[in-house]
Amino acid sequence: MNGEFFEALKLMGQENGMEPDALAEIIKQGVAKAIKRDNPNCENIRVEINPETGVFEMGVLKVVVDDEPLDEYNEINIDEARTIDPNARVGGMCLIEVSPATFGRVAVQNAKQQIKHELKNHERERLIEQFNDKLYECVTAKVERIEARTGNAVLSLDKSEVYLVRQEQIPGEILRPGDMIKVYVVGIANPEKKPALKISRTHKDLVKRLFENEVPEIAEGVVEVMGISRVAGSRSKLAVRSKDKNVDAIGACIGPKKSRISAVVNELCGEKIDIIPYSEDPAEYIARALAPAQVIDVELIEGSEVPACRVIVPANQLSLAIGNRGQNARLAAGLTGYKIDIISDAQAKELEEAAEAEQEEKALEGENEVSELELADALEEVPAEGESEV
Repeated sequence: MNGEFFEALKLMGQENGMEPDALAEIIKQGVAKAIKRDNPNCENIRVEINPETGVFEMGVLKVVVDDEPLDEYNEINIDEARTIDPNARVGGMCLIEVSPATFGRVAVQNAKQQIKHELKNHERERLIEQFNDKLYECVTAKVERIEARTGNAVLSLDKSEVYLVRQEQIPGEILRPGDMIKVYVVGIANPEKKPALKISRTHKDLVKRLFENEVPEIAEGVVEVMGISRVAGSRSKLAVRSKDKNVDAIGACIGPKKSRISAVVNELCGEKIDIIPYSEDPAEYIARALAPAQVIDVELIEGSEVPACRVIVPANQLSLAIGNRGQNARLAAGLTGYKIDIISDAQAKELEEAAEAEQEEKALEGENEVSELELADALEEVPAEGESEV
């Protein structure tokens, strides 16, 4: 009986990823509660499960007394005790074993529920501990299947199933069972119930982690990633700077024969990536962020509620600076934190001329007002008809 029990215990531990001792402790708690339910007046319940020694015993501990027991639930006469344990002595404890066959139906059900509950708690804690090590990291997972109705991808990661929901997949990407893909761990969902990893392939920090994997200088901290903006599946901008004047940050990210940046681009399904040299000067940083467009001037706007600027570019560079559906401008704004208004040099000249004309008009209006005042003063000094000067 005990041999079968411990074999089953071992198999259950393997299925739940638990050591036999930890699983035995959970079962002990469940069985103890079942015994207590059938013996509510008993104060000392004992359950012993030892996978190493093969000991499995359970029952009620009673105090051995010389006379007739005053508390039949917690005391036992010495003569009766010695029929159970020949070595029993007065004042000692005697274990009255309980057989699972004597459990009531409700007690058995409660024991099962308690064991299930404890197993779920253990699994929850195990998953959270396992997931915490992966938070905000890039991990490799295998595509197991694609749900036809939702388009969600079911991935396997360290013997756990995780869901890459459709919204977090790269637009246009086609995933197939068996594919090995890299995902960014955003957080943990449902930590109080059944924890699950929240993963993404659209998060901008996936780009950063991929470059850390490919560029030793970034992983070692010699080259810093100062900012990222991304439209997943289309384009990303990555601002970098070097702490070592002898290390070229841009060259380090691109790699020999573009090997490093190509590896990242391939992982992101051909997404274009602009490597931008970071600058402490906001105007210079904004101009660089609008690459590949050429910039004539950047005017920072003072007093605005949010950081804002006006960028002047050659007329033939305007559409390039703005980008398809405004994408280049939005990425540059996301990278620098500035609201960017882009105009051509011709438009800037028109605005300048309009401003000058407005100033001239205001100046002329001012002169007219002065003339009218002088005329009014002069009229006041002229004597009315029939009046004479004194």
